[in-house]
Amino acid sequence: MADPIKVPTYEDEQEHNQLQPKPVERRASERRSGRERAAGFFRERPYAKWVLLTVIAVIVVGGIFIWHYYSVRESTDDAQIDGHIDPISSRVSGTVLRVQVDDNQLVKAGDVLVELDPKDYEIAVQRARADLADAEANAAAANVSVPLTSTTSSSQLTAANAGVTAAEREVDAAKARVQEAQANYNKLAADLKRVETLVQKDEVSRQQYDAAVAAAAAARATLDATQSAVAMAEGRLGQARAQAASAGTVPEQIKVTRAKANAASAQVDRYRAALAQAELNLQYTKIAAPVAGILSKRNVEPGQVVQTGQPLFSIVDLDDVYVTANFKETQLRSMHPGQKVKVRVDAYGRDYNGTVDSIGGATGARFSLLPPENATGNYVKVVQRIPVRIRIDKGQDPERLLRPGMSVDPTVYLK
Repeated sequence: MADPIKVPTYEDEQEHNQLQPKPVERRASERRSGRERAAGFFRERPYAKWVLLTVIAVIVVGGIFIWHYYSVRESTDDAQIDGHIDPISSRVSGTVLRVQVDDNQLVKAGDVLVELDPKDYEIAVQRARADLADAEANAAAANVSVPLTSTTSSSQLTAANAGVTAAEREVDAAKARVQEAQANYNKLAADLKRVETLVQKDEVSRQQYDAAVAAAAAARATLDATQSAVAMAEGRLGQARAQAASAGTVPEQIKVTRAKANAASAQVDRYRAALAQAELNLQYTKIAAPVAGILSKRNVEPGQVVQTGQPLFSIVDLDDVYVTANFKETQLRSMHPGQKVKVRVDAYGRDYNGTVDSIGGATGARFSLLPPENATGNYVKVVQRIPVRIRIDKGQDPERLLRPGMSVDPTVYLK
């Protein structure tokens, strides 16, 4: 028969628990055994202690080196080559005769890129020259008339004043003759009365009486003639005074003549400016490169009619490229212009030396089309980025390999 199964009792469980070590004692025993094993390990392998110390020293020194390395450097991968792209457009309208260049071609400053049909502008220059010649002739005539008018008008004024003086003297002389004729007439009239009395008494002859009558009539006629002469002299005096009054406007006439001469000179300046503009428009029919660089975005063909301001090319100036790096605002604490920079170009896998040129005046978000509005209840703080311009040192890119838009990794040395 099989032995019956023995069921443990409460007393058995208590006895078993008393025989087992307590948890605290068990953990202490485990720590002692671990230290004993470690001590035994280092006793058996004395070189392991030095290896461990060496590893710890390497880790500490490496950590210090890494901390020191990154504490004096700031870098970002949000950066690219940037530069000046000059748009080339036509300053006059016209038909394209020739296109001298093509895309991706290196051009020098002053090279002719496009030639427009110059015929219309050549005719405009000829017309402007003819207008200028006509205006110069009119101005010359107007300027000559100024001294002539001044001299003639002054002479007329002097003559008119002299005529007035002469007329006044003539009136005075006529009045004197009237007085003389009046005196003669009064004397002969008195003599005639006396003769009439004597004739009635037959004391004088009839012949003497007739002679006295004739003398009195002649004196009366002379008196009437002198009075008429006075009226005529006064009429001439009035006419002379009118001429003098007309000649008195000489200063105004001279001013008018000078004003006409000035207007003619201004007309000359106007047509001279029109000629200069026509000559400029003729020069603009040859569109030249303002800077040296790589030609891009050709948008013109021979026979095409271009309008004023129409874009034709873009020229990338490879002699003036720089880096635009968007650093986090937390990276700018110790950054300032003049610090040295190492620029890593992804396209070529080489480094270029540079210098921090300037720090942007605002974050990139402020210049976006729709800047963020922070005055809302759902605001979430985001680290902003500020553009930093880095100037590539001279002589770093003699082959002109750098192109605007290339990705780069700049590292700024803060110290």
